[in-house]
Amino acid sequence: MTWRQSLLKTIYPVLMLKSKLFPGKKDVQLNTAKAPAPVSFHSLNATTIAGSPLAFDSLKGKKVLLVNTASDCGYTGQYDELERLQRQYAGKIVVLGFPANDFKQQEKGDNASIAEFCRMNYGVSFTMLGKSSVIKGTDQNPVFRWLSDPAMNGWCSQAPVWNFCKYLVDENGTLLGYFSQQVSPLDKRLTDLIR
Repeated sequence: MTWRQSLLKTIYPVLMLKSKLFPGKKDVQLNTAKAPAPVSFHSLNATTIAGSPLAFDSLKGKKVLLVNTASDCGYTGQYDELERLQRQYAGKIVVLGFPANDFKQQEKGDNASIAEFCRMNYGVSFTMLGKSSVIKGTDQNPVFRWLSDPAMNGWCSQAPVWNFCKYLVDENGTLLGYFSQQVSPLDKRLTDLIR
């Protein structure tokens, strides 16, 4: 861990306290109308950080939390919370991390160095996918295109606004909600949807 990463890990609790005291209006967006997805979530696929294919039809019957991640971000401390969430709700949820360098060059490493950083510094055992772009544009990862296009997911147009934005999909492939980087993965508003 670099000195900068150590500093960011130290200030993470302060960032989250600020978020609790001054929440944003769009930090949590929920599918209150229970809109179904016109395009099946389970028809998607991705490539793991190790280069193996991951077909999303293998995720049927479990909730899935998809998160865009970065190693040099003030919110990198959420790796710890994502790992705790995966362990606490083992068998009920699958956490998928998508490293991205879309925000201020905070994920400069290649897939191998990202995987090593996550394992060594945060004990990450949940599935990490290959580095890609998550913001809207021609290079947007197809999974994040689905997550941020209402014509595909049924209701949500919110693309990540920073690192560690979270999307929760239910067992049947319905997008339940979007949670910004300011919302902890262990926040009750999110965990209540997992139980």
